[in-house]
Amino acid sequence: MSHLIRTDDFSTDEIKELLADAKKFSDGRFERILQDKIIITLFFENSTRTKSSFEIAAKRLGAEVVHLDVAKSSTKKGETLVDTAMNLDSMGPHAIIVRHQNAGVPKILSKHTKASIVNAGDGAHAHPSQALLDLYTLMDHFSDVNGKKIAIVGDIKNSRVANSNIELLTRFGMEVILVAPPHFLPKTDLRATHHIKEIIDEVDVIMSLRTQTERHSSQNYASLKDYASDFCITEELVRDRDIILLHPGPVHRNIDISDALLDDPRCKVLKQVSNGVNIRMAILKKLIANV
Repeated sequence: MSHLIRTDDFSTDEIKELLADAKKFSDGRFERILQDKIIITLFFENSTRTKSSFEIAAKRLGAEVVHLDVAKSSTKKGETLVDTAMNLDSMGPHAIIVRHQNAGVPKILSKHTKASIVNAGDGAHAHPSQALLDLYTLMDHFSDVNGKKIAIVGDIKNSRVANSNIELLTRFGMEVILVAPPHFLPKTDLRATHHIKEIIDEVDVIMSLRTQTERHSSQNYASLKDYASDFCITEELVRDRDIILLHPGPVHRNIDISDALLDDPRCKVLKQVSNGVNIRMAILKKLIANV
């Protein structure tokens, strides 16, 4: 059984096939290739975009979706995550889409299920479907991303989105530059800076990240406004440069990206959301269409 735990679970050729399938799905049509398939969504963390787009993707492909309300599940009675997954798996779903606040949970569950496990975000570890939709958005805009430069800006150390994008985008020939205050930078061999103005003239893409205060062990800034004074992506910073803007959401307005730039045509945030449905249709097709 195939799983999607990290982006490197798929080869480069498989990812190219995914992107091609996503392109075919971009007209919004329904293709009932997953009729009679059952997909369970198991989200232990809040989600708007990922959960909804996976469910819409599944329904466009004709699958039945069962959402387990974690607050009303037996995990609240002391049942282990593995036992929960094994019990759900024994009911015969074809895929279980998992989000959890702890890194490694989807990998652990994949060892105990026959159903495909799709990692919808695990702690600060990985978010493979987000990276795939980001690559798809970039490929749709540039056609060829090889040699393009992207600045990932913000709370990189705590970002599963950054981890997955670094692995995937560098594989496709992009140069990734990390921009963050010292306490938000992980140990890395990538080029890094604390000052976005140092690299603004050479990048083709800026990916802003949310400051994930829920993952901080201590307060790093007196307020998010203090953080924004150095790292918010504003019209004064970008000016008329030929740069596109990405953000995985949710966006903290005027903290991550200014209101003016969110309304700018160079901002692809909502395009990322619509592309998320297409790429997740392609993911589900690959994992369970022939099961």
